[in-house]
Amino acid sequence: MNAIDKIYSNELGISFFWKQEKQNPISKVQLVFRDIGFLLTLNELKDFSNSCTVTIESQCCNQCNSPQQCRTLLLRTPSDKIDLAVNRDELHQIQELINGTIYRVELQDWFKNLPLN
Repeated sequence: MNAIDKIYSNELGISFFWKQEKQNPISKVQLVFRDIGFLLTLNELKDFSNSCTVTIESQCCNQCNSPQQCRTLLLRTPSDKIDLAVNRDELHQIQELINGTIYRVELQDWFKNLPLN
C-alpha cells in the first residue's frame, strides 16, 4: 500500500492515486470496484457519475420481482467498449464512490491552489 495515496473508499470499492502518477500535471485516479479497475481523469470521473445518473433514471425489466437486486441495468463506463450489468444497490454504491472521489480530488486541488497570503 506504500505505492498509493488513498482518496476514498466505501463497501464496494476504493479510489487512489498511484504515487508516481500523482506527480503528473494531469494525474489520473485509479477507481477499483467489482474486480475492475479504471484509470480516469477528473473529467472522466464526472462523465462516469453522469452515466450513473442516467442509468438510475432508467427502468428495470417489467418481470422483475426484486428490482433492487436484479442486474438488468446497463451502466456505460468511460470506456466506449465496456458497459457493466449492475443492480440498483450496486449502482448507488458506484455513484457514491465516484462522487466521493470527485469531491476529495477537487478539495485537494482547491487547497493546493489556495494563495498563502
